[in-house]
Amino acid sequence: MFPGATVDRETASYVVVGAPLDATTTFQPGTRFGPDRIRRFSRTYDDYDHRTDSHFSDLGVHDAGDVQPWDDVNAYLDHLAAELRSVALDGAVPITLGGEHTVTYAGVEAVDPDTLVLADAHLDLRDEYDGNPWNHACVTRRALSVADRAIIVGARTGSPAEWERAAEADVEVVAPEDAGDWLDEVATDPDAFAGESVYCSIDIDGADPGYAPGTGTMEPFGLDPREMRDLVRTVAPHADGFDVVEVNDRDDGQAAALAGKLVREFVYAHADAGTGDE
Repeated sequence: MFPGATVDRETASYVVVGAPLDATTTFQPGTRFGPDRIRRFSRTYDDYDHRTDSHFSDLGVHDAGDVQPWDDVNAYLDHLAAELRSVALDGAVPITLGGEHTVTYAGVEAVDPDTLVLADAHLDLRDEYDGNPWNHACVTRRALSVADRAIIVGARTGSPAEWERAAEADVEVVAPEDAGDWLDEVATDPDAFAGESVYCSIDIDGADPGYAPGTGTMEPFGLDPREMRDLVRTVAPHADGFDVVEVNDRDDGQAAALAGKLVREFVYAHADAGTGDE
C-alpha cells in the first residue's frame, strides 16, 4: 500500500493504481518493479506537509493495488484504461504508478484531457520503434490521438522525425534550461489551462540521471528534483489524472524516492487548490 493511502475506494478522492508493465523497454528493464519500489521508498516520508498545512492521510487516498500485465500490450492498455476510467467516473483522480511510459496512454484514454503535460527526457513522438507503434518511445505520439496537445518539459533528445513532429502546432517542447521560466509563466498566468482538462505524466528520466539513475534510458543534462516538484505543484490544480513512470530497480532507491515524493506533492497541491473536493 502507498503510505498514507488509508481510505476505502468508495470514499476516495484519489486512487493509486500500479501498472507494472515492462514489455517494450529498450535498454535497461525493470519497470515491473516500479510500483512496489515507489511504495517502499515512500515509507519514510512524514505524513504532514507544512506548505499546505495538511496530512496526506487526511486527503482521501486509496491504493487499489496493481493491475497485472500480460503479453498483449494493447489488450492490457484497454483493461488498464477501463480501470482508471472507473476511478474518474466515481469522481476520484486516478494516480498511476508505472511501469514503462506506455501505461500513460491508458491514463490519457481514461481521462480524455485537452492537454497532456509531461516531464520527459525523450520526445516519445515516434510513429513506431522496431516496428512496434506501442513501444514506450511512441507514447506521446499515441496520446495525441486523444489529447488535443502535448507540452513536453525537459525533452532533450529525439530522432529527426520526432523533432519534425514536435514542430507542429499541437506540441510544445520546453527544454530543461527553459523549464524555470516556463513554470514561472504558467504559475502567474490566471488563464493557464483555463477551461481545459489536463493530464500530468512524469517520466522519471526527465530528471537528470545523477538524481534518478534507476530508469531504463538515462539521458544527461536533465531537470533537477526541485524543477520536477515545481512542475507537479504548478500543473496539479488543473489535472484530472497523474502518473509517474519508468522507475526500475537499478539504483539504491533514488528514482523511486523521487517518484513517491512527486506523488505526494501532486496530492497535496491538488487538494490544496480545492480540485479534489467535487
